[in-house]
Amino acid sequence: MENTENVVKVEEVAEKKTKTTSKSKKAKKEIKITLIRSACSSKPNQRKTCDALGLRKLNASKVVEDTPAIRGMIFTIKHLVKVEEI
Repeated sequence: MENTENVVKVEEVAEKKTKTTSKSKKAKKEIKITLIRSACSSKPNQRKTCDALGLRKLNASKVVEDTPAIRGMIFTIKHLVKVEEI
């Protein structure tokens, strides 16, 4: 009899865990990055960062997900771009 009670409790705990994980999903934040200065005379790593973000021409814009990796890339080329939160 104790085994069936334990099984029921384990199932209840599993249901609670699945419910909490579905609620913990947050809306993804996005940011708009616009290239406002040319990367021609910049350092090679800055040119590669612009290219990796998809900013190849002046006034080119990209909407990307706001992640720590993207924020680091923006920090590398902060003097070349304008950043807006959406």
